[in-house]
Amino acid sequence: MSSPLPPPPPPPSVTDLTPSSSSPSISPPPKPPPPPFSADMWNYLWIPFLISLSKELAPAKAAESATILMPIESAPSCPAPDPKLNFRPVIGILSHPGDGASGRLNSSAGASYIAASYVKFVESAGARVIPLIYNEPPEILQKKLNLINGVLFTGGWAKSGLYFEVVEELFKKVLKKNDGGDHFPLLAICLGFELLTMIISKDNNILEEFNAADQASTLQFMKNVHMEGTVFQRFPPDLRKKLSTDCLVMQNHHYGISPERFQANKDLCGFFKLLTASADGDNKVYVSTVQAHSYPVTAFQWHPEKNAFEWGLSMIPHSEDAIQVTQHVANFFVSEARKSVNRPPARKVLDNLIYNYSPTFCGKAGRGYDEVYIFA
Repeated sequence: MSSPLPPPPPPPSVTDLTPSSSSPSISPPPKPPPPPFSADMWNYLWIPFLISLSKELAPAKAAESATILMPIESAPSCPAPDPKLNFRPVIGILSHPGDGASGRLNSSAGASYIAASYVKFVESAGARVIPLIYNEPPEILQKKLNLINGVLFTGGWAKSGLYFEVVEELFKKVLKKNDGGDHFPLLAICLGFELLTMIISKDNNILEEFNAADQASTLQFMKNVHMEGTVFQRFPPDLRKKLSTDCLVMQNHHYGISPERFQANKDLCGFFKLLTASADGDNKVYVSTVQAHSYPVTAFQWHPEKNAFEWGLSMIPHSEDAIQVTQHVANFFVSEARKSVNRPPARKVLDNLIYNYSPTFCGKAGRGYDEVYIFA
């Protein structure tokens, strides 16, 4: 009988597996050093980080900006416009015989024109224009008069015939409208001033000759004249002072009236107060600005519209101060028209506005007007 097999040896312990100090040690191979960071690698790391950071900061910055731009929670409501004022004023400008270009544009006997500078002058202050064509039937002129809030008489040469009669009739109607309770202004420029002088004085020979064609001049204010309520009230003090020292206004006339003759006429003195005088090329003094005592009627011997809107004459002043003169006069006139109580039907106004006509460029001749509206 064979003997039993011996039991298997026990598994080696952890201690047995640990090498002894006397056994030779086996070290693992050294790890290679990490590669150095290059500039390109830093860029790859920073660019995504910066993009992410900018996205997080953008909404916060926008919110901060919104807070700065809107320091109040809600904007205040705008005040209601003054119901006593008309913020859509319309000015009637009377046309003048001819084409404004000595027949070069239209030589027909019935032609008339309005220089575009007068239209721009009125529009620059916030009003629209209806042309009052002087040789239209009286009933048409009357209908147009009922659509407007003020009248402008332009410069020119006609001092007799139908044109003179129409000016006189319109002037009477302007006074009648004011007497009836409507604040209805009239602005008369150059020839317009001269015609009013003839009409009010009842003397068609009252005008005198002056040498003031194509001339820039000053305005000399009369002593003891109060500026309150006049066209010059809205002028800044420094600009008003410059009117007396700098040549900021354009004169272009051969006729006028001297202060002596003006003051000697009771009708003229009774209707107008004399505001300024100017001197012509021969140093002869003439009346240059007047304003009515009791009516919104202002008259200039000079041309406030030319500074900003005409370029054909060599002596027209175009400095910043001269442009301010144009704007202040236009603002004054239109502000007076806003006081008119007339509120015509909108459709009838649109049908008669000067926008229904086209201006003609005539400035290439190098003299006279740059643009004119011709009615034939």
